[in-house]
Amino acid sequence: MRIIIAHNDVIDASAPDERDVLVQTEAIRVALVALGHQAEALSCTLDLAQFRQRLDSPRPDLVFNLVESLGGTGRLIHLAPSLLDAMGIAYTGACAEAIQLTSHKTLAKDRLRALGLPTPDWVGPLPPDLPALSCVAAPASGDAAHWILKSLWEHASIGLDEASVVLCDRADQLPEAVRARAPAFGGACFAERFVEGREFNLSLLAAPRGPEVLRPAEILFEGYPQDALRIVGYRAKWDAGSYEYHHTPRRFRFPPEDAALLDRLRHLARRCWQGFGLNGYARVDFRVDASGRPWILEINANPCLSPDAGFAAALEASGVSYPEAIGRILADTRRMRPGDASADRRTPAAISLAPAPPRQHGPTLRHSVAPEDPAAVRRLVEATGYFTAVEADVAEELVNERLSQGPDSGYHFVFLEVDGNMAGYACYGPVPLTASSYDLYWIVVSPEFQGQGLGRILLQEAERWARQGGGTRFYADTSGRAQYASTRAFYQRVGFQREALLEDFYAPGDAKVIYAKPL
Repeated sequence: MRIIIAHNDVIDASAPDERDVLVQTEAIRVALVALGHQAEALSCTLDLAQFRQRLDSPRPDLVFNLVESLGGTGRLIHLAPSLLDAMGIAYTGACAEAIQLTSHKTLAKDRLRALGLPTPDWVGPLPPDLPALSCVAAPASGDAAHWILKSLWEHASIGLDEASVVLCDRADQLPEAVRARAPAFGGACFAERFVEGREFNLSLLAAPRGPEVLRPAEILFEGYPQDALRIVGYRAKWDAGSYEYHHTPRRFRFPPEDAALLDRLRHLARRCWQGFGLNGYARVDFRVDASGRPWILEINANPCLSPDAGFAAALEASGVSYPEAIGRILADTRRMRPGDASADRRTPAAISLAPAPPRQHGPTLRHSVAPEDPAAVRRLVEATGYFTAVEADVAEELVNERLSQGPDSGYHFVFLEVDGNMAGYACYGPVPLTASSYDLYWIVVSPEFQGQGLGRILLQEAERWARQGGGTRFYADTSGRAQYASTRAFYQRVGFQREALLEDFYAPGDAKVIYAKPL
């Protein structure tokens, strides 16, 4: 293929973060040539008419989009892919809508809240920006809290340093602090509740069966004084002569006790990919507070691909070569637009630049099964204290069967999540050799969420999907032991009728109680 590598224009006076795009361009060009493609670079300026004319003579098979700003401002990052859409030219990475949505940071945070994903509270943007958004949770009078001031549009930690973190004990102090800091951020900015804790970057790369989450990276703050702020500011990324640059390494190896946290981060990263309609490659940045709770800071739809940047480091740690990654990004572009460069590149997730719905306070449901779900289901089952190790093995095995065999496994799942963490799940499926009967194999709610009606929500969702599959009757069974009295009472409350009692079924004195419910 003939591929154009489009990048933002760089001049002698450009800052280090802007000049880095030339490093990316050359690395990608070398990789594309190694893959057998013809590749050349083309800079994009505010003169979009000239850019269009150069693309048309002759027209490339595909554009590798590295345009990160126009005229020195990140606010215009979506214009180049929008032009490519209008021209009907396929391009790599996220579509124009997703790029604009993720680049407007408070709009992205509002979308995260609407998806039920955890992101810190915020105030702004200021000066007022369109669409105008504001947070519902500013600090009350006397409630002192640290807030970090950030640019609304610019990435690469532009303007971010120790002075960006402020302590406010009154809500009315924040707008003035944001306004005062705005010039350092190139205009509009906002305040975000500062999360003291660990910092993680999770890179995602397209794969045939959905995005692969590469090895998680944690940013370490080596040698920092105890009272020093631990933030990855501009100096840490771009000033090779600074202390921060040399004392914020990343690590990819973690102790066993971090396994559950890393599973949660991977799951949340995938949810971001799906919820924002991302393609090709992406990166999600997190902070994890002292209680171990993750918070999503930003989503980078087209992260830096320089050989010395975090994405390339995650590739190496995951055993993926740089040319292979570039090939997978190209392949994802072709999968989204097979044989038709004018097709809509958006994923089924609806992407809207209108203000998102109000924050969801309730749980969210999903039916897709992710690679981290077997381990999460096992932890959930074990946490209840109801089930033996053998039973936990079975619960985990069913999820693995669904992952490996898909719908042919006969097992269907609905997962219930609160702030991105699994709070309960149900496993169900058609009864073999029957016309329309379904079995409810498992329904489990985390102990910390029991008594809040979540079991009923899970059951109603499973019933809805069973009906759509042609089911007319739902069956469930449980033990007759006293320990399971609450389970039996639950089934009766939600409309099941006891159909049979099989004495000594599981063991002497442990009967099997069978329930049924018409759908």
